[in-house]
Amino acid sequence: LTEFFQRTYGPTGAFNAKPFEGSRSWAGARPELRAIAYDSNGVAAHIGLLRRFIKVDATDLLVAELGLYGIRPDLEGLGISHSLRVVLPVLKELGVPFGFGTVRPALHNHVARFGRHGWAIVKSGIRVRSTLPVALLDKPPTRIEDPLVVVLPVGRPISDWPAGTMIDRNGPEL
Repeated sequence: LTEFFQRTYGPTGAFNAKPFEGSRSWAGARPELRAIAYDSNGVAAHIGLLRRFIKVDATDLLVAELGLYGIRPDLEGLGISHSLRVVLPVLKELGVPFGFGTVRPALHNHVARFGRHGWAIVKSGIRVRSTLPVALLDKPPTRIEDPLVVVLPVGRPISDWPAGTMIDRNGPEL
């Protein structure tokens, strides 16, 4: 998995592949569960999930955070992202009301496809605060970003997702 993440995230910048140096297969919080797709060439795709409480403005909310999402570069554009639907039964089994994830705005076209099929909503204009995965004396303990927020209604309808402009992860990004 470490090599998969280095190859997958490396082309987006050396800094993005750095958390996966050595044998580390996570960048921030460790995933609780992973879905890994293999083919004859090894790891083809990966997504991790972690149940946690986030805060949307003043509302505490249980979610399954989805992260560490990647598709091997030679498979991009082949529709493998639709295989993410395999995690929906797992999310239902875990009893979470929503799946939640963030992606950088450059991936807007990619994640917008999820919304077209009605099984995820993509939101912008929401700031997300995360704890840094490693404490550094010369940096603040948290980081605030403006990513795209992806919400999957699992046990409750999307209308139950709280309105708000700030999400606090209460921990590091997955």
